[in-house]
Amino acid sequence: MVPSTSRVALIGLAIAATVALVVFPTVDAAAALMDPATKIKFDDNLGDLPLFGVGVRKKGPIKVYSVGMYSDAAAKASVSSIPKSNKSGALSAIRSSLASSNRTTFVLKMNFKVGAEKMASAIAESVSPRASDKAAVETLKKLILDGVASKGAATPGTVLRFDCSEGEGVKVSVDGSEVGAAPGLCRAFCDVYLDDKGVSPAFRNSCVENCCG
Repeated sequence: MVPSTSRVALIGLAIAATVALVVFPTVDAAAALMDPATKIKFDDNLGDLPLFGVGVRKKGPIKVYSVGMYSDAAAKASVSSIPKSNKSGALSAIRSSLASSNRTTFVLKMNFKVGAEKMASAIAESVSPRASDKAAVETLKKLILDGVASKGAATPGTVLRFDCSEGEGVKVSVDGSEVGAAPGLCRAFCDVYLDDKGVSPAFRNSCVENCCG
C-alpha cells in the first residue's frame, strides 16, 4: 500500500500535469485551426499575420476547398471587444478593419479536384459583381488559369494564395509559385468571403468566433 504522504505527492504531480496541459497546450494544438468540414488545418500565423478564421466553400454537397484568412494583428485586435452575439456588427467591423491593413491574405486549400478553367471562372465570377474594373477581373481569371493549368488541375492538396493590398491589388500564387497580380481588386476579393452574400457562411462564422469577444 502506498504511504499517505506518497499518495499526496502523486496527486499533486497529477494536478500539476493537468494544469500544465491547460495553460501550456501542445504545439500542435496551438499551431493550427482546423476546418471541421474538411479536417484541413491552417497555421495560426502566416509570417507576422494572424489567422482570422477558416471555413469550407461548398458547391451543393461537394466540399470544394477550405479557406483561411490572415491579416494585421492590429486589425484583429480592433474587433476583439465586439460581442460574438452581434454577428452582423462584428462582420461589418472585421471588413472595415481590413481596409486599414497593409495586407490581407486568403489561403485556399483544395479538398476536391477542379479543372483549371472551372476554378478560374468560379473565383472570377464571384469577384466580378463586387468590382467595377472588369479588365482587372479578367486579369485575375487568367492568372488563376495559368497557375492551375501549369499543374493540370486544382487537385486535393493544391494551395492557392491570394495576397490582397491596396498598392499591389491581388497577387496570385499556386503551390508557392507566384503567378502575377491583378490591380485594384483588394476590397472586392475580401468581400467575396466577408460580405452578406459571402461564398462561405462557415468562414464568416469562424471569423466572428475567432476574432470577437
